[in-house]
Amino acid sequence: MKKSIKKLKLKNRKKNNSLILWFLFFILALTFIQFYKHSQRNIVKDFNYPKFLQAIEKDQVDKESVVFNTVSTEIKGKLNEKGQQEYGVADFKIQGNVSDKGFEILKEKGIVPSYSNKDNKMWLMALLGWLPFLLLIAVFLFFIKQLKSGGNKAFSFGKSKAKLILDKGKVTFKDVAGIEEAKEELKEIVEFLKNPKKFSQLGGEIPKGVLLVGSPGTGKTLLAKAVAGEAKVPFFTISGSDFVEVFVGVGASRVRDLFTQGKKSAPCLIFIDEIDAVGRHRGAGLGGGHDEREQTLNQLLVEMDGFQSQEGIILIAATNRPDVLDPALLRPGRFDRKVVVNLPSLKEREKILQVHSKKTPLSSEVVLNKIARGTPGFSGADLKNLINEASLMAAFKNKTQVEMEDLEKAKDKVMMGSERKSILMSEKDKKITAYHEAGHAIVGKSLPLLDPIHKVTIVPRGMALGVTQILPKEDRLNMSKQKAKNFLSFLFGGRIAEEEIFKDFTNGASNDIQKATHLARQMICEWGMSSKIGPMFFGQENDPVFLGKNYRNSYEYSEESSKNVDIEIKNVIQKSYEKARQIIKEKLSELHTMAEVLLKFETIDSEEVDLIMKGKTLEDLTEYRKTKLNHKKTEKKISQEKNNPIGTPALPNPV
Repeated sequence: MKKSIKKLKLKNRKKNNSLILWFLFFILALTFIQFYKHSQRNIVKDFNYPKFLQAIEKDQVDKESVVFNTVSTEIKGKLNEKGQQEYGVADFKIQGNVSDKGFEILKEKGIVPSYSNKDNKMWLMALLGWLPFLLLIAVFLFFIKQLKSGGNKAFSFGKSKAKLILDKGKVTFKDVAGIEEAKEELKEIVEFLKNPKKFSQLGGEIPKGVLLVGSPGTGKTLLAKAVAGEAKVPFFTISGSDFVEVFVGVGASRVRDLFTQGKKSAPCLIFIDEIDAVGRHRGAGLGGGHDEREQTLNQLLVEMDGFQSQEGIILIAATNRPDVLDPALLRPGRFDRKVVVNLPSLKEREKILQVHSKKTPLSSEVVLNKIARGTPGFSGADLKNLINEASLMAAFKNKTQVEMEDLEKAKDKVMMGSERKSILMSEKDKKITAYHEAGHAIVGKSLPLLDPIHKVTIVPRGMALGVTQILPKEDRLNMSKQKAKNFLSFLFGGRIAEEEIFKDFTNGASNDIQKATHLARQMICEWGMSSKIGPMFFGQENDPVFLGKNYRNSYEYSEESSKNVDIEIKNVIQKSYEKARQIIKEKLSELHTMAEVLLKFETIDSEEVDLIMKGKTLEDLTEYRKTKLNHKKTEKKISQEKNNPIGTPALPNPV
């Protein structure tokens, strides 16, 4: 605390000194301007020697004020009232020697001038000549001092921008839920930082660099902090983009400075986030590589070869694009260990939700497993955002606890976007959307192997006017050929429903068609799921242009093969399309019922979808909703009575 106060005082003192210097410069400049103006005021500007003689003849000169300066040949004096009336000023100053005629005139008028051999303007001329240069030099020195000691550090751009974190033990592996395999691999690094002799005695060398690879938000940065926290060593963190500057050689200088700082603080951990910003393949682009970025990468490679494992410096880097990294970075002796940080599984998502909800008061009805099951593909950052959104929603409604309803709404907001209540849909558009989403749900419930329907809504969210949400029971690792075909039919269910009911269709299925075409192409070209084409790969093998490799404008197969691939993709899509049409025709009554229910309630859940598929009508669903609502109110009342002590009234339901 004392150190922070002392730093604050020092900072304020420097700030005050800067203000004082600026104030002095301002006063000095103002004084110079005022002095110059004062020296020039009340002086006749166009008063010359002939006019001086005329003024003497007209008796307009003060006889006792005339002074001749023999050094600067200057004549100065004052005009009397007559002269002031004619010229409008009192003082005059002219250059020139007095001629014999002038002396005769002066004698006739009774003027006896005084003489001076001192140049009173010498110091003023010197001041006027040298003061601007002195001011410029002072300002220049002042700015140099500020740039060296100030926050912008213009003369220290070659220094590393790495931040040193000394909060030892603040983040540990306990704060990192899920990704157990990654934590197990990094525990070896922690053990080495704690006890390096344990490994060196047996001749073992710890990896110099560890590359964390994973999708954005999976916890790579948090994992690196946890390693430093567990080992209780200094933690240097820097982004890959912080190395590269417009000045050539700055990036390499910063790399050298970073490793110099690391050696001084060894044992320590250096973490480079988004290393692909500086570690891309050399020779990138059609026009050659970026010299500054390549110099930075070369210096990084040299530095990683320069330090020894015994020095206690571990370099950890993170990226979500390992495919663009230079091979020299990934060879043994540099980043020779790659730790994959995958998206969390179902159990890991539940653990992550538990970690992020520790400080959030949850209602007793909340089931985190259900939320985890409904968030496949979510990263740790997404799950943290979900808990935060639910907390904000509950606080907005003046609740004291986060309920399951808040978590469900937050999940829908994160996955599908916020409700667009401002859109005024016509009855016709609502009807088309209702039949479109009902078509998806009918086909999805009629085909096996597909994930269960979780929710169907015609409330506009994000870019969609309606959504049919599916919810997998478990994480999907593989996709069979039959499941892929059934999913194609599910995607076309909405388009078929529009055709059958309205004898026309809209552009509402554009996203469905895009997904279906991409899936069909994957089935034929990448997964080998075509009996006619066979198990062959027909993907585009062009290397990305920015990698600077050979760029080819053609596929590595013939035009005939390409034609056969297109025909087979069309056949797969057409068969799935007709299969969806057959299901819609067979389930027309259920389609009409589901559309009516959606038009009345806007959103239905999985249980209500099952009831409709069993033949229940709109009246049955209305009665079911009333019973379900009364049951929820009773459960909530019982829960409030349990949570409140005897004699304390239960909290009223928030409006």
